[in-house]
Amino acid sequence: MSVVFVPKRQRGKAHINQEIIQRLLDENDQLIRCITEYMQKGRATECVQYQQILHRNIVYLGTIADATPDLPPPSEVSLNSFPQHWHLQTSQS
Repeated sequence: MSVVFVPKRQRGKAHINQEIIQRLLDENDQLIRCITEYMQKGRATECVQYQQILHRNIVYLGTIADATPDLPPPSEVSLNSFPQHWHLQTSQS
C-alpha cells in the first residue's frame, strides 16, 4: 500500500527509492490485469475497489514525479515497451 494515507506528522519522512516505485508499478500491473479480467466477465461492480487503489497509486506516483526535480525527462516510449495486455485491440474477432 502506498504511503498516501500516512498521517501528516509522518509524511515526508519516508525514503522513496527505486524499489518502492517498482513495487507500486508491479502492483498497478496486477490491478490492471484484475480490472481487465473482471470487465471481460461482465463484473464491473467488482472492479471499483481495484480502480480506487489503482487511482491512488497513480496519483501517488505522479506526486513523487512532481516532487523530484532531478528526474530525467521522459524519453520516447515505443508501443512495444508496454506489457502485451496493455495493447488496445484494434479489431474484433
